Amino acid sequence: MEKLINWLENSFQPKMNIVNTNVWILTLKDSMLQVLPFIFVGSIFCMGTVLESFVTLPFSFWTPYGWTMGLVSLFVSFLIPFNFCEKKRLRKSRLIAGLTGISTFLISITPEVLSEGEAGFGSSALGAGGMFCAMITGIIVCIVFNLFGKFSFFKEDSVIPDFVRQWFDALLPIGITVFAFFAVVQIFGVDLYQIAVNLFMPLQGIANTWYGFTLIIFIYCFIYSMGISSWVLTPVAEPIKLATIAANLALIASGEATAANQGIYTETLVYVTYMWWGGIGCTMPLVLEMMFAAKSQKLKALGRACIAPAIFNINEPVVFGTIAWNPIMMLPMWIIGIVMPLLTWFGVKVIQFAPFNNIQFELWYCPYPIGTWISTGGSIAAIIFVIIEFLVAAAIWFPFMKAYDQQCCDEEAEKEAKKVSAKATA
Repeated sequence: MEKLINWLENSFQPKMNIVNTNVWILTLKDSMLQVLPFIFVGSIFCMGTVLESFVTLPFSFWTPYGWTMGLVSLFVSFLIPFNFCEKKRLRKSRLIAGLTGISTFLISITPEVLSEGEAGFGSSALGAGGMFCAMITGIIVCIVFNLFGKFSFFKEDSVIPDFVRQWFDALLPIGITVFAFFAVVQIFGVDLYQIAVNLFMPLQGIANTWYGFTLIIFIYCFIYSMGISSWVLTPVAEPIKLATIAANLALIASGEATAANQGIYTETLVYVTYMWWGGIGCTMPLVLEMMFAAKSQKLKALGRACIAPAIFNINEPVVFGTIAWNPIMMLPMWIIGIVMPLLTWFGVKVIQFAPFNNIQFELWYCPYPIGTWISTGGSIAAIIFVIIEFLVAAAIWFPFMKAYDQQCCDEEAEKEAKKVSAKATA
């Protein structure tokens, strides 16, 4: 174990930090995180559609849902080039690059405007379903603007005003990018949207198998136990989750959704409905055990300090205060990273005891089991199952917590003995 911890600390973590600070990774990660508020608001509107099943309303909540969650790919197509230029210190080009990203993305998906008087566009690719395409078109725009980052038609001592120079200097990268996409899509008839979807479809397929789902969840717990933020996986994981959400919603809308054909790897199912009481690693049971079962003053104090954030699924305090780089507590988090997804898969997909969420409710900070109740439309079976998951996680955490508690008690007793000895000597 000591050799493993040394390797993780001295080799694995530094390499992960290098990846996490790479400009491309940072650009994709930041762009995904910046659309989260729209996803959260869209979740509220999606929750409002439940009312439409019981009462007749003069409007539909699906319309504002479409203007928030339904446009996330369009937003990302702007944010990727914008953030890239910001990080590469091409600040004068960032807005133009972002707008070029929107243009090339729209060319790629060729949306159809609905008839006059109707709100929205006739393309699901503007929402979660087009995330892969938005990433690819955004990256291509980044490459082009990076190549022309220092190009100018004018000399530095030119008397032409800066804003005029910026207009002309932007003509070349905009023209090249837009015409290239226009030629590929409109002239040669290449379906870039479908190509982008096909490139990432294997990842989505693997993530929604029992082994792929378990592997992804384990990786989250594994890196988090080393104090590496799970956000580092956002550029890879978020598009997969959003594509799965889009596919599930399409099945629900058509009335064809079943446990067999729905994807399990979504934000709502993992972070809101089941598995993560208190945050990644299901740490709420650990916090309660520290509060009520620990004997050491240190763990009792940590438990009291961590309970309020844990209720809202914020577990950085307990992770960094108790788990990160602590061999005794890292191991149960790894075990939970394997057991919980397998248990969820078994309960939802195999025996189908617990239902899939039929409401896209993305507010991961909603306390359990309130989020479970909302996202499953008030399913009692879902509540029972999420309580079972809580108890399983508690059983995994408890023996390791007791071992660590004894270690803390020994350290506290040793410190107290030293104080007594120091006073006696004085």
